[in-house]
Amino acid sequence: MKKETKWELDQAHSVISFSVRHLMISRVKGSFTKFDASIYTWEKDFTKIEIDLQIEAASITTGDEKRDEHLRGIEFFDIQNHDQISFTANEMGNADVSGKHQLWGDLSMKGVTKRIMLVAEPGGMITDLLGKEKAGFKITGIINRADWGLLWNQALEAGGLLVSEEVEIVCDIELINMSQEELIMDLDSRDDIYAKPL
Repeated sequence: MKKETKWELDQAHSVISFSVRHLMISRVKGSFTKFDASIYTWEKDFTKIEIDLQIEAASITTGDEKRDEHLRGIEFFDIQNHDQISFTANEMGNADVSGKHQLWGDLSMKGVTKRIMLVAEPGGMITDLLGKEKAGFKITGIINRADWGLLWNQALEAGGLLVSEEVEIVCDIELINMSQEELIMDLDSRDDIYAKPL
């Protein structure tokens, strides 16, 4: 009988990152260092998935503390009033000819929720050296930050804007099959029971 499979983010091997164009000639990259997710699939079928991802907005880092403080402020994420960024999804399309899936979900930032489409590219499934089953994905997409009220910008004398409104999302995700671990623990406990003398 098929059942739900619970997955957990491997924090040490997962990255949620983004990049934006700067001065219209280069890109500034950043990431969020604190996040967690509740993820369930039907068996190991990732087209039947439920995702509840929570990101701590204050954990944003771009390698420049002054810029990071600006991003945490009211002109961008306004972390004093909106400390969490969330993404929830329960729909992943079948793979296209290149093996990529459309992942539809609701992205909430700064009190605004918008439905977005991301691209999920499976990296494969494997059992690691500790016997834990792992699944890997690369998640990409492009959003317009202005849709969530992240409006700050400056015009350049030569034309264009200091920072692009388009934000490229790139996430490398590694998942651990927790249902497998729970099953192993359950079997171990049964072994303990049977090992007790009568």
